Amino acid sequence: MKPPFKDRLKELRIQNGLTQREIAKLLNLSQVSYLHWEQGKTQPNLESLIILCRIFDVSAGYLIGIENYDGTKVKIE
Repeated sequence: MKPPFKDRLKELRIQNGLTQREIAKLLNLSQVSYLHWEQGKTQPNLESLIILCRIFDVSAGYLIGIENYDGTKVKIE
């Protein structure tokens, strides 16, 4: 089963050595708003999703869980 968006987001942030505060600042939003994304309470808008992809150098497909890191499609189980 594919990891949910919130899990991939947190994993990428930690792998890149960034804090929630640092990511929030890059996105021009509050740390609490970003935290809600990692908790799965809310999700980013399209503009923020694009910025996240640039920050982490991943595709939107990977971030939302429809692609693997190598770009191959995630199989529906």
